[in-house]
Amino acid sequence: MTTGVALALALVLVMTLGPNKDEQNQAESGPLPMAPRLPAPKDVGPTPTVPAPTPAQLQKQPWMHKLAPGEKPPQFVLFSFDGGVSKKHWDKVLPIAKRKGAHVTGLLSGVYMLADQDKMQYQPPAGLKRGANDLDEWGGSKKDVADRITYLNQVIDEGHEIGTHYNGHFCAGGTQPSVGLWDTKAWGDELDQFKQIVDKARAAGFKLADNAVRGGRTPCLEGNWDQAFPAMAAHGLVYDTSKVALGVQWPSVQNGLYEFPMPEVRVPALGKNVVMMDFNLWYSLNGAQEQPERAPEFARIVFDTYKSVYQTVLNGNRAPLVVGNHFNDWSGSAFYNAMEQFLDYACDKPETVCATYTEVIQWMQLQDPAVLDQFRRLPAARN
Repeated sequence: MTTGVALALALVLVMTLGPNKDEQNQAESGPLPMAPRLPAPKDVGPTPTVPAPTPAQLQKQPWMHKLAPGEKPPQFVLFSFDGGVSKKHWDKVLPIAKRKGAHVTGLLSGVYMLADQDKMQYQPPAGLKRGANDLDEWGGSKKDVADRITYLNQVIDEGHEIGTHYNGHFCAGGTQPSVGLWDTKAWGDELDQFKQIVDKARAAGFKLADNAVRGGRTPCLEGNWDQAFPAMAAHGLVYDTSKVALGVQWPSVQNGLYEFPMPEVRVPALGKNVVMMDFNLWYSLNGAQEQPERAPEFARIVFDTYKSVYQTVLNGNRAPLVVGNHFNDWSGSAFYNAMEQFLDYACDKPETVCATYTEVIQWMQLQDPAVLDQFRRLPAARN
């Protein structure tokens, strides 16, 4: 079967699995409680690149090759964790990932690499006062930061990726101006601050290579993309994973970055569409109220949602599935537990690869650009 025929069959299947009119109207109201779908940036810009896979990587990852005619792409699943520094949660994720042959991405908030006593080293952009952040916490003691460097080095050694979640986490409704109002200079200043913080951690033994931070997710999925993306590209980033898209879509190049959008999906138990981020799912279930007694119920609903979306995209356009999470214990760890269960469930399924963003970009660089364009023209996979 030719690649064109395979894509045509996938197109028919995705259209068959598409939403009904009522679901479409519901989705157009936008996700809650944050991150409205915004127009794509005006410019595509140059296609960014990452280093090619090493010979050792190619040996360990047989899926890392150019597709043969008629061959389907792997079903990539990208687990990513905003903040990304909790040892308790890494200690749970790492053994599962190793057992399943999975790689994940931790999106580091820079302030967690600054000890409390060093918080004045951080100068937020856009006129905010020095030493402020909306996370209301820093890195703890200097020993806490040193210990964090040690276990994050294990994360890196085991093949996982570290990206950026920027620093101060300034969102709408918090300290103003929020990141949604920042101009290109403010984004550049924030990235400069992130680099300075990481450079100091590297001098203290952090193994994160100077060019290893290749992308990230903005706080609360907010941003004026025509202002943010040029700063990201100018600071060497090659991907972003903050924008919201209806359904699961293939990454596209926007303003010189690959955009891996957060999918807005149907939660079967609720019959409505929600951004597939743990906080958004929590908010949709009970307004983000702590109800640990409902943890089994919430975990089941979220896990069933993940499985529904996964099966739809696997049988549909095979676009990389972004699973956005935090290391959290909300409502009795319901949302973290659902993610962990899905990581264990999906990552050794046939034709499925749980990978980092860089690994997916490496795979895309091996493909015929015309084939990738065909994938991008397929309708979004919608459960």
